[in-house]
Amino acid sequence: MKNQQEIESTIKMIADYMENGYLENIIDMFKHDPEYYQHLGTMLGDERMGVRIGTFALVEALLDVENNNLSASIPGIAALLNDPNVTIRGDAAHLLGIIGHENALPYLENALHDEHELVRENVSEAIDVIKNNS
Repeated sequence: MKNQQEIESTIKMIADYMENGYLENIIDMFKHDPEYYQHLGTMLGDERMGVRIGTFALVEALLDVENNNLSASIPGIAALLNDPNVTIRGDAAHLLGIIGHENALPYLENALHDEHELVRENVSEAIDVIKNNS
């Protein structure tokens, strides 16, 4: 088990790799160590747009081969539904919809009354996607 400092250092390294376009390397890291899945929320909340976009690409690449492990990312991503940044909240809802796991529904349902209309739309669409694919 890694200590908190090692985990934070590794996630920062992954985010830096993501920003520099090393998606294939990151995919391999996630395939070999499922512990990384719980940190997808940290990556999605990164201030760098390239890291956030890369996180979407990573999840989409892992959907077919690692779908069971992706459910471990739901609490970390769902925490971003309360982020002060409206873009981060909307991205979190959208990514939960892409993951499509029913465990995301309670978090999304709690966010249906977000103050921002675009977040509410993303939340509603994510709920619809999950319910229609269950």
